[in-house]
Amino acid sequence: MGELVKLGIADGIAVILLSRPPVNALNDQVTAELAEAARTADTMDDVRAVIIYGGEKVFAAGADIKDMAEASYADMVKRAGRLHEAMTLIAGIGKPVVAAITGYALGGGMELALAADFRVAGESARLGQPEILLGVIPGAGGTQRLPRLVGPAKAKEIVFSGRMLKAAEAHAIGLVDAVVPDAEVYTAAQDMMKRYVNGPALAIRSAKAAIDQGLGVDLATGLEIERNYFAALFGTQDQRAGMKSFLENGPGKATFTGR
Repeated sequence: MGELVKLGIADGIAVILLSRPPVNALNDQVTAELAEAARTADTMDDVRAVIIYGGEKVFAAGADIKDMAEASYADMVKRAGRLHEAMTLIAGIGKPVVAAITGYALGGGMELALAADFRVAGESARLGQPEILLGVIPGAGGTQRLPRLVGPAKAKEIVFSGRMLKAAEAHAIGLVDAVVPDAEVYTAAQDMMKRYVNGPALAIRSAKAAIDQGLGVDLATGLEIERNYFAALFGTQDQRAGMKSFLENGPGKATFTGR
């Protein structure tokens, strides 16, 4: 698809592959291609789940500091806006998304992982928001998505210190969902996504939207969001098929079409 971000599809799973050696640093081209890959994966009917992967050695070691060191405020307003858009598009993919993390996921790389629904890390992976060590703060979701995962106090400690977390600690605080041997990261991410490929795509999309939208509002508003999505699914073929199959064959045996 792109030069630095590839999009492949197999067996209902799209793989967004970062391909900018040596460390998949996020420059403007990578950002633009990430945004386009997210748009494409979201709209393709034959894609039911998404893996974001940086390869066997590194996920993404942050922004390209050489490009940023002499940037002005006006430059960074535009650049930060494009990066924010890309991360928002990744987070807004209406399908399950997992980040398969090998090596470093730092700065913008960790923020990319935070934009996914799930994170699988290799045993030697290192994660962190080191922006404070450069005299700035995370600018692509680190101060917002991180505390929603690990709580405000732990997020502040991670951001204020700029330190790197080992995979085991990241798992213990809920930053990653699974830690596996380094060589098994991609396979583990595939296995996690396979469970959703034959599910009711519209219901999964609605569930993701309801959860994500509800996190930003009060409980009463969140319950109203949920109610509206729930009722809307009674206009789908999958709802008919799921309930008919339940009545005739019991739970978990329905065949869904995503319509």
